[in-house]
This record gives sequence, structure tokens and C-alpha cells, in this order.
Amino acid sequence: MTRYDLCDALPPGWRSVLAEEIRQPYFAALADHLNRERAEHHIYPAREQVFAAFAACPPGDVKVVLLGQDPYHGPGQAHGLSFSVPPEIPQPPSLRNIFKEIERDLGITPLPSGDLSRWSRQGVFLLNSFLTVREGEAGSHHRLGWDRFTDAVIAYLGQERQGLVFLLWGNFAKAKARLIHPHHHLILTSGHPSPLSVRFFRGNGHFSAANVYLRERGRRPIDWR
Repeated sequence: MTRYDLCDALPPGWRSVLAEEIRQPYFAALADHLNRERAEHHIYPAREQVFAAFAACPPGDVKVVLLGQDPYHGPGQAHGLSFSVPPEIPQPPSLRNIFKEIERDLGITPLPSGDLSRWSRQGVFLLNSFLTVREGEAGSHHRLGWDRFTDAVIAYLGQERQGLVFLLWGNFAKAKARLIHPHHHLILTSGHPSPLSVRFFRGNGHFSAANVYLRERGRRPIDWR
């Protein structure tokens, strides 16, 4: 099996701003562990999609950070963007609830496809804290070191940039607020859109609030359809 080099796979813009982080020993160990995992298990997403969110949204283009936890662990679902699925895959429950809130909040009907790359192209960074997972085993890669890497990504955006919107849904995502300068960004928190906690997500108004914040700073709002 061909060895997969995570440093080479990370898009150049991100590789530049995270150069110190990816030189840390844990990052090489993470790459080695992933190579062993792929030799023994079905791992999602595919190798070429692990950094899809980074490829779709270079550092200077980020306007909104939408933080997820794990990639989807069912066949064909994960393609490297948090909460998103390829066009031919049925929308998971959390995504359906997100679309319902968009319709309630903005009075628009989202497109039927669950592929959110249309958001990425506008500057929505669809980041998962853990970028890979074994098939059928949620949380299976929580100890590989991905969270250390993605915490560094959040900290870079939260400390070095200004005027971004962070959408932190659920307790796991809310805990990442510690990495973000509270006076330099808009941090929006609520319950997670999963069916178990959607009552704490519904009505949060985050999509309209994000657009108001962007407009006030002279930036183009997101078309959330």
C-alpha cells in the first residue's frame, strides 16, 4: 500500500500557516497510525478527501467556521466537510435539522442536495475536530491526535484573524471557544442539531446573525440555500 504523507496532502496555504504545528512529532505519528489503520480497516473519508474542507476554503477566504466532531461513519457519507454528504446520499438527521432552521430563520428553502461545498466556496470552513473515522465506529479516531491538530487550526483562526463567525453547536464544539479571541470574532453557540438535542438548536437564529455580522464588516453574506 502506498504511504500517505499528511504534510504533502495538506493544501499549501494551510501548510504555510500551520508549518510549526505539522513539524511536531505527533503529526508524523498520526500519519503513521492512519497508514496502519487503512491497511486493516475501512476508513472514512477517502485519502484524497481528508483535507477537503481545507482545499475548498483557503485560510484567507474563511468567513465562517462551522465545527463538527466526527466524519460520518456510514458508507459513502463522509467526504471531508462537516455535516455534509455527497449529492447522491440522503441527508442525515442533523443536516435535515440544519436546513429546517435555515428555512425558519431566513425564510428560504435550502437546495435538496446535502453537499455543502456550495457553502465552502463562499468562505464557510466546514471543519471536523477529528478528520477520519473507522467504518461503523463513531469516535474510533479520537485518540490519534487529530484534535491537537484541529485545535491548532481553530486557534490560528481565533487568534490571528479577526471578524470571523464561529458556529459552535453542542457541548463538544462549545468547549473550543477557549481557543477563540472573544472580542475579535462573533461566537455563536447552541445545542447540537442532532435529533437528541435539536430542541436546544431550533430557533437559534445563527444563520441570520452570521450574515448581519458579515455585512456590518463589509463582507458578502453567505447564501445558505
